[in-house]
Amino acid sequence: MKHFIIGTAGHVDHGKTSLIKALTGQETDRLKEEKERGISIELGFAPFKLPSGTLAGVVDVPGHERFIKNMLAGVGGMDLVILVVAADEGIMPQTREHLDIIDLLQVQKGIIVITKTDLVDEEWLDLVQEEVRELVGGTVLEDAPVVPVSSVTGEGTRELIELIDRTAENLQERPTAGYFRMPVDRVFSKTGFGTVVTGTLLSGKLGLGDVVEILPDMKEARVRTLQVHGTKVEEAVAGQRVAVNLAGVERENIDRGSVIAAPGILKPSHRLDVQLKLISDIKKPLANRARVRVHIGTSEILARVILLEADELEPGKTGFVQLECEDPIVAARGDLLVIRSYSPMRTIGGGKVIDSAPPKRKRFHAETIGILRTKSKGTPEELLHQFMLSSGQTAYSRDDLERGGGFDEAITEEAINRLGSQGLLRQFAAENKTYYVLNSVYSRKAGEIAAALEKYHTAFPLRPGISKEEIRSRYFPGMSNKIFSALMDFYQDEDVIRISGENIAKTGFRPEPQGEQDRLFQRIEAEYRSAGFQTPGWEDIKSRYRLDAAEAEEILNYFINKKVLVKLDDNVLIHRDNLEKARDLLVRFLEEKGEISLGEARDLLNTSRKYALPVMGYFDKEKVTRRIDDKRVLY
Repeated sequence: MKHFIIGTAGHVDHGKTSLIKALTGQETDRLKEEKERGISIELGFAPFKLPSGTLAGVVDVPGHERFIKNMLAGVGGMDLVILVVAADEGIMPQTREHLDIIDLLQVQKGIIVITKTDLVDEEWLDLVQEEVRELVGGTVLEDAPVVPVSSVTGEGTRELIELIDRTAENLQERPTAGYFRMPVDRVFSKTGFGTVVTGTLLSGKLGLGDVVEILPDMKEARVRTLQVHGTKVEEAVAGQRVAVNLAGVERENIDRGSVIAAPGILKPSHRLDVQLKLISDIKKPLANRARVRVHIGTSEILARVILLEADELEPGKTGFVQLECEDPIVAARGDLLVIRSYSPMRTIGGGKVIDSAPPKRKRFHAETIGILRTKSKGTPEELLHQFMLSSGQTAYSRDDLERGGGFDEAITEEAINRLGSQGLLRQFAAENKTYYVLNSVYSRKAGEIAAALEKYHTAFPLRPGISKEEIRSRYFPGMSNKIFSALMDFYQDEDVIRISGENIAKTGFRPEPQGEQDRLFQRIEAEYRSAGFQTPGWEDIKSRYRLDAAEAEEILNYFINKKVLVKLDDNVLIHRDNLEKARDLLVRFLEEKGEISLGEARDLLNTSRKYALPVMGYFDKEKVTRRIDDKRVLY
């Protein structure tokens, strides 16, 4: 079944609420003050069953200029707008401002209703209709049908209902695939239930028990119950007015303007890149860094407009801007917004979100403008490619790409496949997910790592390579260890690098001494092998072979890493062959005698206590022996 939202717009006291009552039988003014003053202050809602059986939701917005921000909180979720003009007054200031807002937010379809026809004669009614036709020229309502109606006599209401039903057949349904999100327009607590929020589900599906994220505070809650038009349901879909009972969040932690969405999909930001258009009848240009009120979804946030192409934006003109918001804002690519002047408050323009979490942009920067043009007009794969190039990240999960590209799951999948078929993407597995990296980034990083390894191996030919952590922190900052390890395995599989323990080296590299250095190494190793269990100190070796401190450290590290020499303590090194001989002698002795003292070990190894003590300590650590009082036994 198709689901959609009908909304009203128009000047205060032009009969919007009365019209809804005539159509639906429902009273949308619910506040005491509204009933006393006879005007709508807050958003009102009513279900509307059409002759075809379709159940629509109706949003009644306030028309008074003081409550424009409340009107804006309701208009964003509308699929069909009814612009109401009273026959006895004609076009008024909020008629024009509401029309500007409808045009800026590109509401799909519209119907113009001339109300209070019982108060005027036919000639006057014709003049009002002509005036309205002139007003809507060049807007999204230019071709909208005009219906005269009297909510008092009922004249025209049947024709209007039939027209709404026919129009509904041609409305484009909101996407139910992909992630869900819902801007919150009402919050209240209900005894026995807790926190309840209402709004229009813009995309996706929401079901009982689902975990949602409350933005911008990034708190999680669980859906306890769902209602659509006052009826409990197990699932709500895009295009429906929904009341959501949330468990795990208090009333004071959520407000109108908050967004509930699938966890991890949307990211609050203090910046938005926007293609902004000013309406043509404002009195003066918009200056750089002007303070404005940004209305998006159901939220109102103060921001500075950073003009990226000029010092001023003229009325009626369009330009790329970056909004620097005073509070975190939640948006997705493609969202439409309205801006109003800070003071006096008046609608001055609107635009489309190009990037919902951009970096700080430079003004008058050709590359920046080129990026924004691509983002505003490009295909999904072009936009995804641009996001991956500009975000500074190396590897992306599917969720990263959905969030960064601003597309639903199906479009993201198609864009990934196209980039892959064009040879622009590589993929690897980590943490039971598939990660994607641009081929250009993959190759650039491979080149950077190869150059670093070449330089390192030249400077330190005896070392096994650069540590993994150094490579990660230098070339992949911010990447988790698990994803980094998986990416390095991918590089190794493609023979870009070789991994040796916790080190990374060039493919084919082996840390081996060459030429004269090799002969030096052989002499030093022969000394330690022939020394048995009374080995020379390393300081003696440095002095004897005239090694400087750096060279001596490299040689020692090489011997230890290759396990040619084993360091028993800070002063004792022993050749591995001699250590194996010691193990054999010790095990045979203990198998025969059962236990051995330090003195017996000294005599067995034909050495001194200075060397026997670290040798025995080593075998204790290796669990060859176990110390009991002043004796050792086999472990």
